[in-house]
Amino acid sequence: MKILYAIQGTGNGHLSRARDIVPVLQNKCQVDILVSGYQSDVELPFDVKYKFNGLSFIFGKKGGVDIWNTYIKANTKRLYKEIKSLPIKEYDFVINDFEPVSAWACYLNKVPCISLSHQAAVLDKSSPKPKKKDYIGKFILKNYAPVSVRYGLHFSRYSKQIFTPVIRKEIREIEKCDKGHYTVYLPSYEDEKLIKILGLLPDVKWQVFSKHTKENANHDNIEIFPINNEGFIESMAGSAGVLCGAGFEAPAEAMYMGKKLMVIPMKNQYEQQCNAAALKSMGVPVLKKLRKKNIDKIKKWVESDFRIEITYPDITEKIINYIFEDHVQKILAKNKWKKDFQLAFPIGRKK
Repeated sequence: MKILYAIQGTGNGHLSRARDIVPVLQNKCQVDILVSGYQSDVELPFDVKYKFNGLSFIFGKKGGVDIWNTYIKANTKRLYKEIKSLPIKEYDFVINDFEPVSAWACYLNKVPCISLSHQAAVLDKSSPKPKKKDYIGKFILKNYAPVSVRYGLHFSRYSKQIFTPVIRKEIREIEKCDKGHYTVYLPSYEDEKLIKILGLLPDVKWQVFSKHTKENANHDNIEIFPINNEGFIESMAGSAGVLCGAGFEAPAEAMYMGKKLMVIPMKNQYEQQCNAAALKSMGVPVLKKLRKKNIDKIKKWVESDFRIEITYPDITEKIINYIFEDHVQKILAKNKWKKDFQLAFPIGRKK
């Protein structure tokens, strides 16, 4: 059995999760890996057979997705060529983590495509949604990477098809402590904005991980670091709390570590608005924007000791087994029937 595991390369969460999922898949069958997108700062310790530009969302510097830059860099002609160039029929099926090239290749060639992603959980009717409707955002999330069936990962098990987060091995094994600093990961804000706002709390030590710098820098009580997987994990493990966007992996890991958590969802990003709604229902403080007006709320959060501690069990293998048992055998049986039928009745085949 040969499968393709396709991973979204925008952001770090998808690739971080893949570090734990790929070894489980490799124990079951032959696996090739595909990555598309170019906004990630995490490397995979596995051979990647296919690397595509795909369709990436570009982080802005004012708290949201840079819509214009995303549009400018969205080369649809190139994307179509990538979709057509992928030999998708070589695979029995695809496991897809919100990756568009393989998803559309499967759609066009009628190859089974199984979603295992956080986005699948966000789309589930049972998962929390923001009060404000975003029909365009929901449409994009639903059609960006079309799949045959969805299995999701979320902060809680909102339905049978949703599982709790895959907490990577590094997070589970690292020693946690409280060195008094606060770890910050807000990639859609420029460094100048972070320094200006966080500097209003001079007694708080901030360790900011930035997508907009390549060198370490110090600004009084604020340290700026370029994104580094190991450095970020170490900072988070030793922090008093984590201030980050309303993504999925960072908030889940912060809660797993028992850290105080505050989130600021990205603008023009439906998924993060949904995540913010879910986290808010769990008691996590949520800010709409990073601005001077909200500094008292940040100060109150720093001074509080409220935290949500969740012991997410290590169920990565259980999730993969569930998917294989639920769908893979049906897919293989169907494909075998097709092959046997074609051998027995070679109608329309060239001699």
